[in-house]
Amino acid sequence: MRILVLGANGYLGWPTSMYLASRGHEVCAMDNDIKKDWENRVGAAPLLPTPNLFDRCYKFESLTGNQILACNADVRVYRHLQSILLDFNPEAIIHYAEQPSAPYSMKGKEFCVETVDNNIVGTLCLLWAIKDKDIHLVKLGTMGEYGTPNIDIEEGWIDIKHNGREDRMLFPKKPGSFYHASKVAESQFIEMACRLWGLKATDLNQGVVYGIQTVETEIGKGLHTAFHYDGVFGTALNRFIAQGVTQTPITQYGKGGQTRGWLNIVDTIRCVELACLNPPSEGEFRVFNQFTEQFSIKELADRVASLCGTSKARVHNPRVEAEQHYYNAKHVELRRLGLEPHMLTDEVLMSMIEHVRRHKDNIILKNLHGDYIQWK
Repeated sequence: MRILVLGANGYLGWPTSMYLASRGHEVCAMDNDIKKDWENRVGAAPLLPTPNLFDRCYKFESLTGNQILACNADVRVYRHLQSILLDFNPEAIIHYAEQPSAPYSMKGKEFCVETVDNNIVGTLCLLWAIKDKDIHLVKLGTMGEYGTPNIDIEEGWIDIKHNGREDRMLFPKKPGSFYHASKVAESQFIEMACRLWGLKATDLNQGVVYGIQTVETEIGKGLHTAFHYDGVFGTALNRFIAQGVTQTPITQYGKGGQTRGWLNIVDTIRCVELACLNPPSEGEFRVFNQFTEQFSIKELADRVASLCGTSKARVHNPRVEAEQHYYNAKHVELRRLGLEPHMLTDEVLMSMIEHVRRHKDNIILKNLHGDYIQWK
């Protein structure tokens, strides 16, 4: 299958590109390297530097014999998209080309507008570029679009009875940041494009991803993926691990009852492939909730503190969110397609801890203090 990966030099984009190329797919990897600018603006950096996309594609091919075509382009530049689609003629597009941080989007007006411009304008340009083409759009959404409703979260759609009438509608969304709101808008635009234009799309509402290693990242030096541990681009689990490795008190936000869906990076990549191999029908907007387990922040902080022998420090929560809430999200469709989940065992956690420990001299200690952005 010919697959175009957008945002291909990122945490998920690069290992996804290698995985697909290793399994016989023709892969074109596209990125504009804007993530490095975002990191510089907030003083953040991954644990290991991110290599140039062209260099790592060349290295991957030299080590495996599997080719990944690379191109530097911005999804918001329409002529770039048209040219790439004409030259490569993809059957599927995996859309990772997003500003991925909720805290970044809440830092101020410019950061908010930049997030909305990058995410929404990029997706709209992509929809217009594929409007008359038989291409399956696989879009990475987020479970954060739903918020934390006091009812079970369905997989994208919900059957509603109201005043004696019935309809099937998109599940109500309640985003908690401008980043999540941009993702909600994208989902709405894609659903409308499917309904009006007959496009076919899969929206993968993904939980929080953890993990550093895949089969392909271990092939050779320079093929690693990113590990962000700061309070803007890093996940809570990554921050806890970096704090544990440096014997810094683990900063749990408030009561720690904030519960979310989580999944291993190898499961993310497999879910994306399963979506590509099993496309929806023409005109269908399909939604999968992409996670395998649910954890509270307190559970994860306690586990990392125990494994690292580190203390905890319960700190003021800078975010506007419920610290104790009901959370039960459905996630059955990807398993029906063949997903075999990898669980967050202590062995998996220890492998992440040991990886970070080997590079702990690279950790910027001032970035370990969590989300320094006040959301109000």
